Amino acid sequence: SRHGIKPVDQEIMQLMNRSALTFQVVMTKVDKIKVHERDKVLTQVREQLAKHPAAFPELVMTSSEKGEGIPTLRSIIAGLE
Repeated sequence: SRHGIKPVDQEIMQLMNRSALTFQVVMTKVDKIKVHERDKVLTQVREQLAKHPAAFPELVMTSSEKGEGIPTLRSIIAGLE
């Protein structure tokens, strides 16, 4: 979450688009970034995701240290959401 979407991420997302594979972004270590910086990164990530038709629009933000978003991520992986 501190770095937003990097060029290597763009390449992977383009590959998934071409392969018609849907994907969802999971942002990790959200506890390591200040709130005002988080908003800036979220804007950048959402703008980039809008360019990828295979992207699921909802972001999952997690912090293993504080447990934020972990239950949501587990539910998504288990297919409950």
